[in-house]
Amino acid sequence: MERLMQYVWQHRLWVAGQLRTSDGRRVTVVDQGRLNSDAGPDFFNAKVSIDGEMWAGDVEIHVRASDWHRHGHDGNPAYDSVVLHVVGVSDCTVTRSDGSPIPQLTMPCSPDFHHRYNAMVNNPYGELPCARELAGVPDIFVRDWINALAHERLYTKSDRVLGYVAESGGDWRNAAYITLARALGFKTNSEPFERLARSLPLRRLMKHRDSPEAVEGMLFGMAGLLDAQTGNPDHYVQRMIQEYRLMAAKFQMKPPQGLGWKMARMRPQNFPHRRLAYLAALMHDGFVPGHAVNVETLEEARSLFRLDLKGYWSRRYSFDSETSPTVRAISDRMIDSLVINMVIPVLHAYGVAHDDDRRTERAVEMMQRIKGEDNVYTRLFDSLGIKCGDAYTSQALIQLRTEYCDSRKCLYCRIGHRLLAARVAP
Repeated sequence: MERLMQYVWQHRLWVAGQLRTSDGRRVTVVDQGRLNSDAGPDFFNAKVSIDGEMWAGDVEIHVRASDWHRHGHDGNPAYDSVVLHVVGVSDCTVTRSDGSPIPQLTMPCSPDFHHRYNAMVNNPYGELPCARELAGVPDIFVRDWINALAHERLYTKSDRVLGYVAESGGDWRNAAYITLARALGFKTNSEPFERLARSLPLRRLMKHRDSPEAVEGMLFGMAGLLDAQTGNPDHYVQRMIQEYRLMAAKFQMKPPQGLGWKMARMRPQNFPHRRLAYLAALMHDGFVPGHAVNVETLEEARSLFRLDLKGYWSRRYSFDSETSPTVRAISDRMIDSLVINMVIPVLHAYGVAHDDDRRTERAVEMMQRIKGEDNVYTRLFDSLGIKCGDAYTSQALIQLRTEYCDSRKCLYCRIGHRLLAARVAP
């Protein structure tokens, strides 16, 4: 409830003309102040007029006025700067450490505002909190929020890339390689792929890229997927095991513990075996992850990932059984997914790091040219009237669902804010 009161104060959602102190003095809020997320009063540098007298200082908010004492603010000099105490229930008066009284205001909101907020955020999980009201939000307002969400998600991804660069000692190629590995895991196995790439540096794979057995042996061995294959009679598998053992002894390689590969209810073409074989084939084919920072067009970005599988993995999705030959490593849709989740974040991160607006703008434009992704997130919003024509929009909708809707952060969502703001007046 206190967080909800802070939200109302921050966004000036109180009932207009009804601000008065507990002793009847009229209050006009000139500046509600800046929200403080650390220790101290809730809002810094506020300006309020009380019966025509201007006060500048801080604002503290409590559900009950007596929380001032319960939280130990009485006698604490850090709260002497408070010029207004905003409460839900005025059950006592409060003073500064020198005994001087602090003006107190009971927040005037709609009687059912809290009830309506709870009704929004606590509706059945699996449905958007605002599903029944979303159609009534003006389209221009929704598009503006989508634009902000798309950039928010892109910056989140490019920040992760910059973290990889720092971790790699400034090596953009290795950072791009880790980003690629994470992207190959898609959502289900992204974390295991990232941990694998961090434990097996790109330079080691590149040094032995002329030997498919060595590259695959290192990837599959470090992934822990060769452990159960010692009795496999296939000659190629035994070569992989032999190469991994040689490399592990030479470089003192130890596989990460508990990678937790997931394969249940997964299409065979998405098995980690197939993705690792594809990554190995890219390395052997001369792929350089760092080239992502220099792509000029969407077609050039897509061409980085077009590859045919040959030999052992052209007819297998795992070690278990042989199938009909499948030359193409990944589909066009999956190639676009790699562009979205590897090329674009790396290109954008490089532009941010080098203050290169051409690259950051190119990353956004590329995303706008890719067809919208088809997944559970975009299908949900499509059913509610928000169409997804490009990846720029689909990435925004993924951000909205995963970072706001699923965690019920309606107070921080512009759509939720608009709907709740309309409910303040009694």
